Amino acid sequence: MAAYIARRVGQAILVLWAAYTATFAILYLLPSDPIAIMLAANNVEVDSLTAAQRAEAAARLGLDRPVWEQYVSLLGGALRGDFGVSYAHHVPVTDLLAERLPGTLALSGAAIALALAGGVALAFLATWSPRGPVSALLRRLPAVGASVPNFWIGLVLVQVFAFALGWFPAVGGEGIRGIVLPAITMAIPTAAVLAQVLTRSLDDVLGEPYIATARAKGLSRLATQARHAFRNAALSTLTILGLLVGSTVTGAIVVETVFSRHGVGRLAQEAVLAQDIPVVQAIVVLAAAAFVVVNLAVDLLYPLLDPRIARVGKVSLA
Repeated sequence: MAAYIARRVGQAILVLWAAYTATFAILYLLPSDPIAIMLAANNVEVDSLTAAQRAEAAARLGLDRPVWEQYVSLLGGALRGDFGVSYAHHVPVTDLLAERLPGTLALSGAAIALALAGGVALAFLATWSPRGPVSALLRRLPAVGASVPNFWIGLVLVQVFAFALGWFPAVGGEGIRGIVLPAITMAIPTAAVLAQVLTRSLDDVLGEPYIATARAKGLSRLATQARHAFRNAALSTLTILGLLVGSTVTGAIVVETVFSRHGVGRLAQEAVLAQDIPVVQAIVVLAAAAFVVVNLAVDLLYPLLDPRIARVGKVSLA
């Protein structure tokens, strides 16, 4: 198990390095001028600088060095947790992330919890209900939820529950009331995907011989599905959940824009529009880190759900 964990951690480090390197390369190829971006944030025209002033500004930002030196210097800073200073905000990038991250984490956590509860409940009901109109409707709902864009769901929720009913704030908002509508907006597509995968897995597992044996011993359909089928069917759902959790930053960009929430997603949008390279690099690394950490946790949970995986791993290591 120690060798497996070490290998997975090594792969995670490789993914983070690749994400940072690819981001640096892409941003370097963009036709952007960091000096002009910083001046524009202070309402100063770049044409007003003399050649000496431009050279001084480039030296201060480290832009007068070769590209490979810039890359090594920035990578070394990133390894120490220092992603530099934002071109647009003139503050350390880590300070910006520390300010915006708690709101995004709260939103993502609430959305994932709602998606898990809704997706599992929908799949369980769809496979537990006898075949008929109700079961058919429950099986079709996930396809609808997965096909509807995030921004459309958010606009409908705002129109109904904020403007028409006045139950929740339309934009911004603090505390639980301010997070309900954005969390639901992010949760619906995620819950739909989870429900689709879990429904198919439950259908396959419920056809296995050991399920028929459990029913023959007198267990009810509900008890058989809850005690025996769900645990094995959850493996594929757990894999999809790991991928979905890792993509919450991209989902937060749309949702935080619709609801005017000042989180990491909104910061990513602002940074891309302003070509704020240090902020974009930090957010990409943060998203990649979330992805690899969650998927590593998912991999380590597999043997707990299905002990056969642990036994197969021991055999292969032997």
